[in-house]
Amino acid sequence: MKRGRPELRKSISPLIMEALSDRSSRSIHSIEKEVSQRLGKNISWNTIQKYLQELVEIGKIEAVSTVHSKTEGKDGLTVYILKRQ
Repeated sequence: MKRGRPELRKSISPLIMEALSDRSSRSIHSIEKEVSQRLGKNISWNTIQKYLQELVEIGKIEAVSTVHSKTEGKDGLTVYILKRQ
């Protein structure tokens, strides 16, 4: 069984999907700001990351790792997009 409050999961996951619906890639921070604004309360960065990971695992969204801007061979920022069907 998934951990976390079910009512919070039911309200945050659709808001994350809405935030990604404009087909642009978004970072965890930008998603967290939008979800917090829409809910009217502060949502932790870790909470958003946890629900993003769940959505990646079930195949609804995709995590895209960019290249590091200063160090060659390292992964940079991870952004999220809706998975194309």
